[in-house]
Amino acid sequence: MARLTEDAKGVYVIAVTPFTDDGALDLASIDSMVDFYEGAGVTGLTVLGQLGEAPKLTAEESRTVVQRVLKRLDGRLPVVVGLSAPGLAPMSELAEAVMGEGAAGVMVAPPWTVKTDDQAFAFYQSVGETLGDTPFVLQDYPLTTNVTIAPKVIERIVNEVPNCVMLKHEDWPGLSKITALRAASDKGAMRRISILCGNGGLFLPEEMGRGADGAMTGFCYPEMMVGVVEAYAAGNPDRAHAIFDAYLPLARYEQQQGIGLASRKYVLAKRGVIKSATLRKPGAKLSTLDIADVERLLARQAIRLKEIGA
Repeated sequence: MARLTEDAKGVYVIAVTPFTDDGALDLASIDSMVDFYEGAGVTGLTVLGQLGEAPKLTAEESRTVVQRVLKRLDGRLPVVVGLSAPGLAPMSELAEAVMGEGAAGVMVAPPWTVKTDDQAFAFYQSVGETLGDTPFVLQDYPLTTNVTIAPKVIERIVNEVPNCVMLKHEDWPGLSKITALRAASDKGAMRRISILCGNGGLFLPEEMGRGADGAMTGFCYPEMMVGVVEAYAAGNPDRAHAIFDAYLPLARYEQQQGIGLASRKYVLAKRGVIKSATLRKPGAKLSTLDIADVERLLARQAIRLKEIGA
């Protein structure tokens, strides 16, 4: 599999981790999930993310998930693996393992201990040195890390850490950050890297309009992200917004803390993508009223999609 580069575009869906009803890894559902994402037209997969419940996996289970995904894809799509950890040693160990098995790159978020611009730069400089020639994604997600990385710091990282090839932009919404980074690369102040966006796709049309290259996020209908990105690539932002608008109520529902991932897994199970909607403990469960909300949103979404011919 080719390695991740600054030219990456499209939709790298954040994959869920399927579990059985009793909380064990569901390897068969990993296979069906991979098939589903590929059939939905995604460009690549990102595994072991926060919403893939990576912190709930053992080191051995993490390796198992990556191996299973890579085996099922057999090189057809690139796979990025989340590495975030308190220290560089476990990152290095997992990176060496997954890259040796065929991953395209890895993703690293900053630890909460990063408080200043110099600390942010020093952390990613250390990451770059530790990973050697392994390409990595800088995950900028201040809502969960409590670390804000200013555009000027990202510029410095990109210019001085050559294996940083992508920014996973998850500021809220931080549209001005995309604008600033694209302006910097346009005038030659930094090399141009790929910018893929997260936040469940809530700002995806606007992010594409500011110069993002696509999405790296999860949603129970990856068809939304694929449709928006493809419409922008075809020069049809109005169509992109129409597709986005049809899915927005459900995407918004998924952004709730606690039950958001539970609702995503509920819909994926309903669609036959995975066998069980179980989150590994500790994890939220949908109430009867929550399920009624989701079902209402699904029904209204189907009507709207029919109206726009999607």
